[in-house]
Amino acid sequence: MTFTNPSDDELRSLLEQVKTIAVVGLSPKPGRPSYTVSKAMQGFGYRIIPVRPALASVLGEKAYASLAEVPDRIDLVNVFRAAEHIPAVVDECLALHLPAIWIQEGIVHEAAADKARAAGMTVVMDRCIYKDYVALFL
Repeated sequence: MTFTNPSDDELRSLLEQVKTIAVVGLSPKPGRPSYTVSKAMQGFGYRIIPVRPALASVLGEKAYASLAEVPDRIDLVNVFRAAEHIPAVVDECLALHLPAIWIQEGIVHEAAADKARAAGMTVVMDRCIYKDYVALFL
């Protein structure tokens, strides 16, 4: 079975419902895509929670070493990690009963995406959340 992303209407609905985005792999370096995308999403009104070990804070928000350590509700997990790390992130999302995962542009792991979707998660893969937000809302 080939993975298919949600439709534009489904993406629009997801982005309208989401308030808090946990960003796995958020870099503190302003030149990195994870930083620029997260900063832009913050500018659109989303709360960004950095998830990256050995980091105190990014973009004015306290960072956490894992999703399990985040004390607040997470509406969406946005992943900026290499494909080989996706299964572990999906497993953590499933253990925490998180509703949605967005795997950034250029990152593909079909088995992990299928596992997440089979467990009831909304899954977006190989798409840029910033580009989709701009295309759908601006």
